[in-house]
Parts: sequence; C-alpha cells; structure tokens
Amino acid sequence: MKDLDPAYIENVIVPHFLVSVFEGERSFLPMIDLALTKENALPNDLWGLLSRTWRPAPEDGVTVFLQGLEKRGPDNRRKRIYMSAVTPDLYRDKYGGKVTAFFDQLMSEANAGRPLMRVYLNSFWDLYWDLHLGVSGDEIPERVRQIGESFNTVLAYRDPTTRIVYENYMIVRSHLEFLKSWIDEKLADIASGKTTDPEKTFAWYWIKNGEESAYFNHKDVVFECFHNFVAFSQWGNTIYNIMLRLANGVGDPDIKASFKQTMEGDPDNANGAPFTPLETFVMELFRLISPNGGSISALGETQTPQFDRHGYIISPHTSTSVDPVHWTNPKKFDPSRYKDAPTSSDIDGAKAKQIGFAKCPFDLTSFDVKDGRKAALHNSGFGTVFGVADGKQLPVCDYAGFAPFGFGYRRCPGEQLTIQAFEDFLRKVSKDKIEFMKLNIANPEPLPIGPTTVIGDDIGFARVV
Repeated sequence: MKDLDPAYIENVIVPHFLVSVFEGERSFLPMIDLALTKENALPNDLWGLLSRTWRPAPEDGVTVFLQGLEKRGPDNRRKRIYMSAVTPDLYRDKYGGKVTAFFDQLMSEANAGRPLMRVYLNSFWDLYWDLHLGVSGDEIPERVRQIGESFNTVLAYRDPTTRIVYENYMIVRSHLEFLKSWIDEKLADIASGKTTDPEKTFAWYWIKNGEESAYFNHKDVVFECFHNFVAFSQWGNTIYNIMLRLANGVGDPDIKASFKQTMEGDPDNANGAPFTPLETFVMELFRLISPNGGSISALGETQTPQFDRHGYIISPHTSTSVDPVHWTNPKKFDPSRYKDAPTSSDIDGAKAKQIGFAKCPFDLTSFDVKDGRKAALHNSGFGTVFGVADGKQLPVCDYAGFAPFGFGYRRCPGEQLTIQAFEDFLRKVSKDKIEFMKLNIANPEPLPIGPTTVIGDDIGFARVV
C-alpha cells in the first residue's frame, strides 16, 4: 500500500496506533461520571470522516454525541433540542408511514427467498434521508448515497491499514463538502416550506427548537444530519440479529415463542403499565442483542504523555445488561422483567434519598418545545432526558440493567424512535406471516452492516400460506 495519500497516513494510520481503548466498570446506576467526558470522544483516526481539517472543527458545526455536558448549554439543552425531533408522540403521525413503507418494500414478495441484507443496504438511504430531510429516490444524488455507504464501510471494517477502508475513507472525504452543501439546500427548502410536509422531518424540529441559538444553530443541524450515519448504521446490525434469532432451525426457541405469544395477545395495550407488551419484547431484544457495545468517553492522561497519544474508556452496554447484579436469570429472554423496573419519571428527589444520595445528581428541569406542540423535555435524577406531551409522560426504563442505549445524561436520544421502528418491523413480520431462514449459500456476500460488523448475507424469508 505504498500509494496511500500522505495526509491519510499522517492523520489516520499513525493516530490509529496511538489510541488506547479501555473497557471500564459496569454501571450500577444508569449514570456515567462527569469526569468521563463526551467532548471529542472519538478515536482520532476517524475525524477525517467528519472534518476537512482531519481534526475537531466546532466552527463548522457540533454534534451532541461528541460534546461534553458543560458545553451543551443549560440543563443539557443540546440533548433536549435533538430529542425534540424524536419523542414518541411524533412517531405514528410523522414518521411511522415512512418506516412502514420501507419495511413493506423490504419484505415484499419480490424479495422473498433472496439474501435480505443487500436489499436493505440498497434501499436504506431513501429512508434515512426521508426521515432527516424529506427527500428520497431521484432527489438523492448518487454522491450522497455513495458517501453514506462508504462511511458505513469504514466503520464496519475499521482497520485503516486495509485497502477497503482506505478507499472508502477517501471517498467520504472527496464528497464531504458536497454533502454539506446539499444538506444546506434541503434545509432551506424545509425552512421555506418548499419541502412537502416539512414537519415530518427531524430537521424541522431541530430548526424550530434550536432557534439558531448557540446550542443548536444551522451548522449544527447540518452536522447532525450526516453524523447520524453512525447511529443509524446500527439498524442494519439489529435487523440482521433479529432475523437470525427468529429464523427457522437456527433461531432462539424462547424468543420465537415469546414473539408468538406477544402478537397473539394484545401487543399494543399497556393496560396501565409504563410499556406495552410489544415494546417490552423489543426492549428485551435490544438488551440481549445490544448493537452498540458501549458508550465511549475521552480520558485525560494523569501525566503529560511523551507522544501525542489519546485514551478512551468504554462504559460497556452488553455486559451491564446481563449482569446478575441487576437481573434474576439475566441471560434468559423475559420481557416481563420490565414490569417493575424504574422509569425516568420515577427517579426524583425522594427516590434519590431512598438510594442514599443527599440530593438528585441532576437537578429536575424542563425545556418547553417551540414547534407548536404542548410538549416538553424533562429529565430524571440520573440526567436521563424524556418527553412529556399533552400532559402525558413518555418515560424510558431508567435502570442500569437496561443499557443498550447508554446511561443517564449520555443516553441515546433516538432510543424510543428506534424501538418504535422495530415494533413496526415485527408487526410486518407477524401480519404477513413471514418466516426467516438461513439460505443455502456457499459463499455469502460479505456486507458491512454496522460498526465493526461485517456479516455474510445469508438470511432470507418466505411467507407461510
């Protein structure tokens, strides 16, 4: 590989070998210590995917996922503005139609018996950009599709010394400025009303609730629109793992039996509980699949390093979710375990004192949205942000034993949108009597479907008559 761009060697390969990554302790409360900062918590060799300077460039936009709490504005303001676009009250009316149409196409009769993940990857960007900016099909330039595919390929293969990572990394860099300009144009269409149903896009809520403030301005909206490549890349990994667990012959009998029981009952009736039966089924899938292995934090050196070295610590999701400290029979698939688990609306000052805290680690505050809804973003005593819409609380399971989406103030704001989307995936499977199967393919196509995850495309489906 003597023909590598010298700037790539200097800014990607060399930093890659100067990064130290440590797995930290499993959490016993759903919080991450503020000493473990999210500020620029990204391995240095990946900055070239986001910045033309190969380094953090906050003047060009910031994402909440790479910003320390102390810089997010009062009461974790940036996180609340981000989450204003993905609160559960929006899903069915604003986003659900796009998601169900995507799954209808993915699992159409034309795709029966075929390796499904290639079909998924070929159509994913239509859903991604429709949700973010309200565009799909021919409205998405080929260069925009290509940069997304190359970005995910880099994350999946990860080793910058390989040819496939180098070539895709440089494709991302060659299209990065074009992508930002294109997003700029589409945001202008949303702001002007040119986009059909602009309120059915994430960007519309970020524009309205950010109000061009220091906590979420125009450049930040642009940055979030493409930085979400990272978060949404985990959907492919999740779909593949769900299909694998439901597949005939190779699936998990307990999961299949639980799915059948859930869908034959009343899957969407919470009956006074915080979560519906289908919601807890999906939550339990995520607890065991855990497509995101951990929350990355930047870690400062206690002594001045001799070299330009960078350290990161991972607060693990998977091992925390199956820790016997938190659950009885933690590796058993059991959606009923969430029946009595604490939610974000339960963790207040009284609960903090019961735990043994003198006060809530995070003050209980509220941010009212500016987009016309009667909605606000509250937080629990652990810092976990959750929505309240029309007086109804929309909490999450605020317990360290449910860790696939992270912890406390660092918890992924897209959690509930993701759970709702996969509820629709499973409704489609049940309604159309779809059965997944391992296909008899000698050499299945290797596909990059998630961070550090490349699979052989060998799962298909059939409809049971």
